[in-house]
Amino acid sequence: MSLRHTLDFLLYQWLGAESLNQRERFSDHSRETFDAVFDTCERIAREKYAPFNRLVDTQEPHFDGETVLLPQATHDAHKAYAGSGMLSAAQDYDEGGMQLPYTIEAAANCFFAMASVSIGSSLLTKGNANLLLVHGTEMQKEVFARNEFAGRFSGTMCLSEPQAGSSLSDITTRAVPDGPDFEAEALGPRYRLTGNKMWISSGEHELTENIIHLVLAKIPGPDGKLIPGTRGISLFIVPKKMVGSDGQLTGVRNDVALAGLNHKLGWRGTTNTLLNFGEGKYPVNGAAGAVGYLVGKPHEGLRCMFHMMNEARIGVGTAAVMLGMAGYYASLEYAKNRPQGRPMGPAGKDAAQPQVRIIEHADVKRMLLAQKAYCEGALALELYCARLVDEQHTAEAQAADEARLLLEVLTPIAKSWPSEWCLEANSLAIQIHGGYGYTRDFPVEQYWRDNRLNMIHEGTHGIQATDLLGRKVLMEDGKGLQLLAARINHTIERAIQVPELAAHANALGEALQQVGATTKAAWATGNPTDALANAVPYMQGFGHTVLAWIWLDVALAALQADATKSIAVTAGKLGALRYFYHYELPKIDAWLKVVASRDLTCADLPEEAF
Repeated sequence: MSLRHTLDFLLYQWLGAESLNQRERFSDHSRETFDAVFDTCERIAREKYAPFNRLVDTQEPHFDGETVLLPQATHDAHKAYAGSGMLSAAQDYDEGGMQLPYTIEAAANCFFAMASVSIGSSLLTKGNANLLLVHGTEMQKEVFARNEFAGRFSGTMCLSEPQAGSSLSDITTRAVPDGPDFEAEALGPRYRLTGNKMWISSGEHELTENIIHLVLAKIPGPDGKLIPGTRGISLFIVPKKMVGSDGQLTGVRNDVALAGLNHKLGWRGTTNTLLNFGEGKYPVNGAAGAVGYLVGKPHEGLRCMFHMMNEARIGVGTAAVMLGMAGYYASLEYAKNRPQGRPMGPAGKDAAQPQVRIIEHADVKRMLLAQKAYCEGALALELYCARLVDEQHTAEAQAADEARLLLEVLTPIAKSWPSEWCLEANSLAIQIHGGYGYTRDFPVEQYWRDNRLNMIHEGTHGIQATDLLGRKVLMEDGKGLQLLAARINHTIERAIQVPELAAHANALGEALQQVGATTKAAWATGNPTDALANAVPYMQGFGHTVLAWIWLDVALAALQADATKSIAVTAGKLGALRYFYHYELPKIDAWLKVVASRDLTCADLPEEAF
C-alpha cells in the first residue's frame, strides 16, 4: 500500500477522523477538504522536496563569514510550504489559519517528512508560535507568533548549552533587566542576555526575514548569583533582528552571533548551530547583551518551554516513522525487482532454474515484514496521539482531561519507540539492498543516517525513559497509566471475540499485566536509584506493549472495514500483527525482568571495570 492509502485507512477506517467535522471548531470541513489538503501537500512534497533530498545531503549549509548559505532548492521548498498555509493549518480563522484538526495537519506533514526530512517543514517554527499563543502577551502574539505563522519569521528552541547538554539545571546563560524601566517595553519586560546555546536547529539562515529564538536563561538573584537548579530558569524571546511593535524590522541586528555550524551525520540540509548571545559582535544601542523579552512570569520558563518540547517530541517521532517508511518502500521496490538466487527445493537448489526475485526468499520477507510492522504500527501510534490532541482541545471536559493524561503517558513512547525501531527498519532496508545499500547509489544509507539523530534530539532515549518510569506512570496517583490500561483492555475484550485475534488478545492481556506488575516492583523500595537503573528496558517493554495494542486495534478495524478481504488491507495488516506478536512481543519478558528485580548490574559496576 502507498503512504496515501495507509493514511486513508488509519485516518478514516480506524480513527474515524471524518467524524471530527461534527465538532463546532471543524464544522466547515469534510473528508473532501481533508483530502484536498493531502493532495496539495503530496504534490508539493513530490515536486519541491523529494527530488532534492540527496542534493541537500551533499551540499551542506556553509558560512561565508556573513551569512549561512543553503541550496536554492531549500528556499523553494520553504516558500512552497509557507505558501500552502500549512504553517497555520490548525490555527483559528482569526489567526489566518484553516482550523484543521491537528490529526489532519499531522497526517499531511507526513508527506514532507518522507520526501525529505532534511529540508524540513518548519516544525520548530510552529511549536515556537504555538507556545507564544498560549504563554505570550497579546503584543508578543501579534508581532512574533502571527508573523511566524505567516512565514515571514521562523523560530527556534534554545535550551542546551555546550557545558550542560541535556542537564538544564546547569545552564549559565543569564538575563538581567535592561535598565530601570525594563518593564515598560511594549513587547514585554526587556532583558539583556549573555551566554552560549548549542545544537540549535535552524539557528542561522536566510530563509525568512527574521529568526525568533526562544531562549532559556536564568535571572540572577538579589546577590547577583544564578539560582541553582531549574527553579531559576525563565523564557525569553530573542529575535535575530530587532522588531518594532508594528512587527516591522527596525534595521538593527540583535547581538546574536553564529559561533559555528555543527557538521552532522544526517539531517545535513538543516543548519545546526552554536550561538553566542551578547558577545558584543552586534551591540544594540551600544550596550552589552542580546535583547530579549520575557515570556510569562520570571522563573517559569521551563513550564512554558515544555509546551513546545512535548509538541516537538511527537514531531520527532513522526519524522522517525517517515524515514522508516521511506526506507521500507525503497527496499520493497528493490526486493520486487532484484533477481538473485534460487529457492530451496526438496533436493536442494537447482542451478539450472532461473533466478528468482529476492522478495521470494523467506528471510527477505522477514525483513520486509519487520519494517512494515515497525513503521505502520508507529505511524498509527503517532496519529492516535494526534487524535488525542484534538480530543484535549475540543471534547467535553472529562474526555478532554482523559486525553491530556493519556498524552502525558504516551508522549515518551511516541518519541522514543519510532526513533529506535524505525531506525532498525532503516538498517533492515540497507540489509535488503546488500552491498548496494551501503553505497550512496541508493537512498537507504541516507535514511539511516538521518534517522540516527532521533534517539538523541528533543530528549535522549534515557531522558524519555526516566520521564516515563520516574514521572508519567506515577503522576496523579497513576491515573494516566490506569486510563491507558482501560483502553487496552477494551481492545482485548473486543478482539477476544474474533477467532483470528483471540490468541493475540490473550497475549496482550498477559503483557499488560506484566507491565503493571513491573511498574509496582520497580518502585517497591521507594528508592529512585533502584527503580530507574533500568528505565530504558522498562520503556522498551512498555513501548512494545503499546505497539502490540495499536496493532490489535488496527487489525480489528481491518477485519471490520475490508468487506472485500483484499490482500493489501486484511492480509497485510494481519501479517504485520502476527509478526509483531510472534517475533517482537516476546522480547518484553527479558526487558521487564531486569526492571522488576531492580537489577543493578550496570549501575553498580565500578568505573575501573570498564
